[in-house]
Amino acid sequence: MYPSSLLSSARRITQILLVALGCLLAAPAVSAAQSPTVLAMRVDGTITPVVAGHLEEGLRVAERDGHEALLVEMDTPGGLLQSTREIVQDVLASEVPVIVYVTPSGARAASAGAYIALSAHVAAMAPGTHIGAGTPVTGQGEEASEKVVNDAVAFAVSIAEQRERSTDFARDMVRDGRSVSDREAQRIKIVDLVAPSRDALLTGADGRRVVVGPQDAEREVVLRTAGAQAVEHELGFFGELRQMLASPELAYLFLSIGTLAVIYELASPGMGIGGVLGAILLVLGFVALSVLPFSVGGLLLLALAAALFVAEVLTPGVGVFAAGGTVSLLFAGALMFRGELGVDPAVLWPAALVVGGGSVLAGRLAWRARKAPATTGHQALLGREALVRRVEGDIGQVLLEGAWWTVRGRDAEVSDGQHVRVVDHDGLELIVEPAGPTPGPGTEQEYRS
Repeated sequence: MYPSSLLSSARRITQILLVALGCLLAAPAVSAAQSPTVLAMRVDGTITPVVAGHLEEGLRVAERDGHEALLVEMDTPGGLLQSTREIVQDVLASEVPVIVYVTPSGARAASAGAYIALSAHVAAMAPGTHIGAGTPVTGQGEEASEKVVNDAVAFAVSIAEQRERSTDFARDMVRDGRSVSDREAQRIKIVDLVAPSRDALLTGADGRRVVVGPQDAEREVVLRTAGAQAVEHELGFFGELRQMLASPELAYLFLSIGTLAVIYELASPGMGIGGVLGAILLVLGFVALSVLPFSVGGLLLLALAAALFVAEVLTPGVGVFAAGGTVSLLFAGALMFRGELGVDPAVLWPAALVVGGGSVLAGRLAWRARKAPATTGHQALLGREALVRRVEGDIGQVLLEGAWWTVRGRDAEVSDGQHVRVVDHDGLELIVEPAGPTPGPGTEQEYRS
């Protein structure tokens, strides 16, 4: 037997070891749960309504999922001023800190990108990048009027004042098209730091105090981004497609080809290919020019798809209307549904193909039904033969389809027992003509009740 004191000590040591083992096992999970995250998105190319919508969605996701910040990695030559204003407004009122990072080396934040970088809570640049050249230009690439330039100057200066950045640079980049390198931008307090990598940026931004939220509900937060894990927020397939459709070059092609296609269809009406293609391209062209919002363009294409499917059913041909409706439905789904409401391509493509194929099948069935001989009413009785009974004057009666019908001869009066054939009708009367000799007794039973 062991002494009771020895057993008690052994139990105590065992309990301590179990507790220590549990703490060691739980430590990685607790550390992972407490590890900060940032939502990272990439902005390449022209600033368009697609980019504005993507960034707005990123801000919602970052706030909803509790990320430390929204990291926007950017390389842009500029873009639409209206889309830029929408982005800046969203960033200035954001409840989540926004970090704009001009990267990789050789990238730029020109024109619209410079405005967005100025509005960020933390602005950073990679070595070998530049920022500025914010003078607004017209659609033809010419410098905008003095009125537009003055408005852009006030816009840039107001952003710089709110973020305590250089107002002189903000003014010069609009009026004189000034552009500076990363080191110069840091020296004149346009950006907060120069970082060679994402990890270096997150480490350098750690501990900074920034003010977030709208002006009537501002609050100060401290960034905790050192060692943060980046969660990618990608544009997705349809987002990339919308961004491609928003290209001014494609807008010109869409409008040109679409107009020519419609003119060709009006000049020489045929199978409808020109009209269908022209209508789709014109809608896409107006969307690309931002004349129509994406949602409105999607609704128009959806209505066009419905009209084309109906046309395929009513006037079936070689499937031109069904094919056009399918293409229109695909673009409608790409334009209308975005963000959390976006339609998965694995659902949209088969659905559009099934609807298009269904309209072709329905058109064929409708065409076959219209071509089939009638099975009810007077038309169904044409060509039927019967024996005339109950003749009164020039009117007789025959038994067809289990009912008595009044008949009248087309060229001569009918007679009792005459074998006749139905050739026409006049109201409720059938018009008949002789059908040959009267059938014999065995055959006569087929015409009697």
